[in-house]
Amino acid sequence: MRKALISGAGIAGATAAYWLAKAGFEVTVVEQARDMRSSGNPVDVRGPAVEVAERMGVMARIRAADTCVRDMVVVNARGRVISRVNMRTTWADSGDVELSRGELATILRDAAPDEVEFQFGNSVQALAQDADGVTAEFVSGPARRFDVVVGADGAHSGVRALAFGPEDEFVKHLGVYVATLPLDGETGTDLVMYNTPGRAVAIHPAGGHPGAAFMFLAPQIPQFDYKDIDQHKRLLCDAYAGAGWRVPELLERVRVAEDLYFDSVSRIQVPTWSRGRIALVGDAASCVSLFGDGSSLAMTGAFTLADALGDDVSAGLRAYEARHRPQRAAKENSVAYATRILIPATSAGIAARNFAMRLMPLAAAAQRVSARKPAILAETVFRHRKSE
Repeated sequence: MRKALISGAGIAGATAAYWLAKAGFEVTVVEQARDMRSSGNPVDVRGPAVEVAERMGVMARIRAADTCVRDMVVVNARGRVISRVNMRTTWADSGDVELSRGELATILRDAAPDEVEFQFGNSVQALAQDADGVTAEFVSGPARRFDVVVGADGAHSGVRALAFGPEDEFVKHLGVYVATLPLDGETGTDLVMYNTPGRAVAIHPAGGHPGAAFMFLAPQIPQFDYKDIDQHKRLLCDAYAGAGWRVPELLERVRVAEDLYFDSVSRIQVPTWSRGRIALVGDAASCVSLFGDGSSLAMTGAFTLADALGDDVSAGLRAYEARHRPQRAAKENSVAYATRILIPATSAGIAARNFAMRLMPLAAAAQRVSARKPAILAETVFRHRKSE
């Protein structure tokens, strides 16, 4: 039996584990974290990812985990609502599901066949490939041979660094930093956002997994370390000093937090997603979105990778890239759009965004009426013919 190694047990890694096992591979998944973190922004399952989930038999469970959040509410420094928009009718398709990132990853991992081996608290530290396979060395345990190695270990991919080159060759900072923090005990049904120029804070109820998100504009921070939680706390407190609404209270929670995610929003661009028998999937290959699209693209990419693999592993990985890269490229402009919507740089920009949001329900309603016109016309013609 052919053997596959996957680095990363998140959304891309868990989906790849399921489909590679179904394709007949003996699958090992290593995950550096000992426990998967609970913080992180909610994500979407949409478009082709819905079909992937349906075929995995998990779509019902994903729908059951829907956050059920419909409205985004913008408030001022005193907490007064100044605009409201229904996100599902304005931005989402009817089949889209929004859920906690951690819950989606758990659902996907639970779907993996029993024979898939998950090793938490372990990671790949060296890779050497030849014509017949790849030898992987681990932080813990003996070296092992595999027919294919998949880096599904995120924007800071260790597999990418080992097989493709250092991170700074592929990562471009996009002028935004994001932090997320779980908020135990928080209640509410709306996503609530507060802005000052170049800064945004949002509280998302996330279907029982509430959290706060901090997003702010900033040039690349010298000596930034995505693993240094003490540095992250200092940066957040400095960036949001003097902000109103609930920000002082949230910063107090930041100061004592043990589970805090903080990172640069970056574009990952790797010229090729595979080298021989080693491939990248999900954010390790290409990271492009602030609106949750990354999860759906990770799922469809993992499925495409497994589906493309035949007897010739290298050729199959090239076929995977040829099929999936155009889907990633179509999302390249989403970060700029999301930044303008979520984090206007000026007071005038905030006012213009809020005014536009008040018009969005009207625009969405007009769009729905326009979309229904052919169906209404067809129904009218059908009834007329039936009466003749």
